[in-house]
Amino acid sequence: MVFLYSLALHFYGLLLRLVAPFVPKARQWVDGRRNWLPGLQARLANDAAPRIWLHCASLGEFEQGRPLLEALRRQYPGHRLVLTFFSPSGYEVRKDWPGADYVFYLPLDTAANARAFVAAVRPELAIFVKYEFWYHYLAELKRQQVPTVCVSAIFRSEQAFFKPWGGFFRRVLRQLTHIFTQDEASARLLRGIGISQVTVAGDTRFDTVVATAAAPARELPIVAAFTADAAPVLVAGSVWPPDVDVLTPSLQRHADELRVIVAPHEISEAHLQQVEAALPGRVVRYSRADAATVAQARVLLIDNIGLLRELYRAGDLAYVGGAFGKGLHNTLEAAAFGLPLLFGPRYEKFREARDLVAGGSAFVVTTAAEAEARLAPLLTDAARRTDLGQRARAYVQHEAGATARILRAVNERMSK
Repeated sequence: MVFLYSLALHFYGLLLRLVAPFVPKARQWVDGRRNWLPGLQARLANDAAPRIWLHCASLGEFEQGRPLLEALRRQYPGHRLVLTFFSPSGYEVRKDWPGADYVFYLPLDTAANARAFVAAVRPELAIFVKYEFWYHYLAELKRQQVPTVCVSAIFRSEQAFFKPWGGFFRRVLRQLTHIFTQDEASARLLRGIGISQVTVAGDTRFDTVVATAAAPARELPIVAAFTADAAPVLVAGSVWPPDVDVLTPSLQRHADELRVIVAPHEISEAHLQQVEAALPGRVVRYSRADAATVAQARVLLIDNIGLLRELYRAGDLAYVGGAFGKGLHNTLEAAAFGLPLLFGPRYEKFREARDLVAGGSAFVVTTAAEAEARLAPLLTDAARRTDLGQRARAYVQHEAGATARILRAVNERMSK
């Protein structure tokens, strides 16, 4: 099985090299790993400080690992923090993140690459966020007796680990020193296949959003001018075209009693034009707005990145996109700011979304009619909006604390 696994990864790498000239993301993946070992060795050669290595698949996993990295920085100021990504969408955004001493692409998981990478980095501790269970890296870390943990992990019964034929995948998990799961259900699944090195610690993302909500507000004069009147503000975050389609009838119907901030997941001209076409004459782009023009608009269209967290701070309720496609985007940021939420039907893989729905502070919509049925009462009942938002915020605050729980366990391993 190890041979088949290695062969599959070999062909995966070959495929990416073949399509790299035509696919920008594949090209970044390939170029970022070109001559990786000499570059890695050169950067680390004259640095004798001990190191902690944290690996993330992409940007979402980075946000889960970030509070732990920041806590490790405070706890172990003499250590270097090495951060790696598998995906360009994580690396390209965070390659200059000042919280890490080194940021690299993780080379493809081969036995030779794993030996070379671990020998060059020499970590005292390795941390994998949520998933990315690479067999050769985990085997090499175990062989080198490097404590290796997975944090914010979540498992489902339909995964290969829990199938009768999943022996190889269970073997991968057994390479880990410890697994910190988000919930008890995941821990039960692992114990059911004989993996006992498990602790339910929760999801570190809760710590991130709680800290963000408590931080001083960032000054956004355009947003302040747009939201200056008493009209309720709906923030539609990380939306895709199907999300806009579901919302458009309600936005048109309530245009005079509602202000809307729309932040597309992809800042492409096509997505921006879709919103402008759906609500003609009512939309102003953030990059083109000033205090005078934004006061006349009913929809503020965000055409840059990095504002969404602060936009939720300005809202009264939120629609979170993605759940008509591959899956729901981040609901915790909006919940941390005390906003009732709406989102589409593909949310079941996300524990926090299930919890928010069960707690009554989030609503699932599958059609424009359902969106209207949920949205209209919230627009007219400020007390209900406040009550539901307080439930959402209370849930987030109750779930916080995973970073501290994981750090205590990590400290025990680092002291041995």
